[in-house]
Amino acid sequence: MKLMHEMPTPPGAAEFSELVKNRLTEVRDAGGTRETVTVDWHGQPLHVDVIDVPLRELYFNPVTHRIRAQRSYNPTLDEALDTEPFSERSQDYLRHLLQASPSDPDRRDTEFTYLLESLKDFGQNEPGLITHQGVLVNGNTRAAALREIGAQTMRVGVLPASFEWADIVAIELSLQLRPDNRRDYSYINRLLAMEEQAELGRSPEVVAKEFRIRVATYEQERWILGVIRDQIERSKANGSGPALRLIDFEEQQEKLKEVHRAYNKLYSSDPDQAEALKEMRLAAINLGLAKTAVRAIEDGTVFRHDYLDRRLPKHLVPEDVAGEAIEVPGLGLTVSATIPAVAAARALNDQVLKAKAAARGNTESAATIEASATFSQLKDAFDHATDVAERQGKLKKRRQLASERLTEASLDIEQCVADFAQARASRSLDEESFDDALLKLRASLRKLAKQVGRGIQNPGDGVAWLHDAASSEGPK
Repeated sequence: MKLMHEMPTPPGAAEFSELVKNRLTEVRDAGGTRETVTVDWHGQPLHVDVIDVPLRELYFNPVTHRIRAQRSYNPTLDEALDTEPFSERSQDYLRHLLQASPSDPDRRDTEFTYLLESLKDFGQNEPGLITHQGVLVNGNTRAAALREIGAQTMRVGVLPASFEWADIVAIELSLQLRPDNRRDYSYINRLLAMEEQAELGRSPEVVAKEFRIRVATYEQERWILGVIRDQIERSKANGSGPALRLIDFEEQQEKLKEVHRAYNKLYSSDPDQAEALKEMRLAAINLGLAKTAVRAIEDGTVFRHDYLDRRLPKHLVPEDVAGEAIEVPGLGLTVSATIPAVAAARALNDQVLKAKAAARGNTESAATIEASATFSQLKDAFDHATDVAERQGKLKKRRQLASERLTEASLDIEQCVADFAQARASRSLDEESFDDALLKLRASLRKLAKQVGRGIQNPGDGVAWLHDAASSEGPK
């Protein structure tokens, strides 16, 4: 993507700038109350005048954060946006993306449809924002909708002529991050905007404050974008050819966040197993599995050996061989991938990535047909494996539930010991309430002993103690 300061001058910029200058003069000379737009400029409010301008002479912003990720939908047109951002075909591509669903540019976004109907019924409520040269800084989507309903003009605020592209991008970002903004950035576009701010040298604390999130959340989002970029790069066959796109991850927000949490939880105790778990869960996400199915992969190595390998065609089963050291995206760390489990998990995910990317090629080509078949085989194997793993996981939890509750009760009793000692030392113990609670505990233990006596044929020391304690003398 072309850098902001490298943007060429739009066609007709000089004539449009003169038009803007004249209309601003007319507004200021007319007297009375003028309509203005307020923008944040280096922490201070900047008030700019609003004028009417011909809609056909405005240009969609090629570096708007609104559709940054969606640009990759068509690589050829994406490249044209860098070389000729104000050409007719580039502007048509931007118009299409502004109307499209963030996760599937083949479909129209329902929010754009709502905006269209609102403009038809009520007209333009809030002005857009443009540069002196006619490039839309804010209101790109509104301009696309106004053109579709046949509007001839648009009300816009005009930024000072001295503003550079870096200033323009910063102002657009600040406007879009206002809490009352009606249409939020898509998930990937927010990640890209955060990355852009970091590349400008801003600290995590500053960026997190600007996006109204915690620093920990910012660091999580940066990690996720690093993982996404890594997945895209690895999806290329032999380092070239078809690849996944940023928009392919647009609807995976919650799944990717769960991967990050699971990875971080395991990384401190076992970095290799954390890496294997990450690769296996990412493979499931890339195959389009549901969130509950992805969660069923609780241990990457166990899942592959116990559930997945036997369901994969033999030619797709990865070999347990040592791999090379790999970089952890977003953390600046290098993880040794010498253990076979990590290398195998990574190889399996690579198969998924390459098959998914290649399957979008020419539908009549042999390579695309083969990739589609491979992707289907991988998905079927993961579907069946995660289904079994999920059922086994639920069964395991049911088996452990009673034990876990007793463990929690033991911890409560240990806390009760401390509470009792403190109450006795301060002579504040309510003896009658304490005695009633003990009687309830005895009754509960007798109920438990009765059930345990029916279900365990070869009792251990714990069960024997429970039976003796519950059957001791005392009122039933």
